[in-house]
Amino acid sequence: MTSLRKRVAASVVAAVAATSLVACEIDGQAVREGRSVGADTGHVDTNRFDKLLAECEVLPASVIAKAVGGTTAQPNFYGANCRWIVLPQSTDVTFNWFEWGDYNLERETAQRLGFVTENVQVRSQSGFTQRDPARPQVCGVTAKAQAGGIFTWWVEPVGAPEGDACAAPIKLMELILSGAF
Repeated sequence: MTSLRKRVAASVVAAVAATSLVACEIDGQAVREGRSVGADTGHVDTNRFDKLLAECEVLPASVIAKAVGGTTAQPNFYGANCRWIVLPQSTDVTFNWFEWGDYNLERETAQRLGFVTENVQVRSQSGFTQRDPARPQVCGVTAKAQAGGIFTWWVEPVGAPEGDACAAPIKLMELILSGAF
């Protein structure tokens, strides 16, 4: 093929590609389903959600501290994940409840991230532990939530824990699943 033919062929391919990338224009405005134009301002009145962070209070801080072997648990972040620092040993504790979380997807994700998972039963609920081989002192426990979705507790001590690294997050999961606090 001559260089002229190659350039012509390349131009044709580029023109076809450019034509396929052209966007269509649609009249109107994008509106979330069930809403009217101008109704979504982007501002959320959090006063309308009085229990917005209630999942972070599902266990009292004193119960979290005792389950992890400390004396106090200081909340340091409430949001999509709830976090505490348990003193005096500076153990990080994280809790999340994904109301629409998928148990199998969570497990597959942990395995894809290289965590070692192991099946456990916590208060008759299916669960699994997840451990990072690079940080053997850290353990997470995920179980199906009774009302739907999944719960996960992570416990990360500063140093090596005494005994099983998964004992504390399993204890926290037992407490939340039984309501015995």
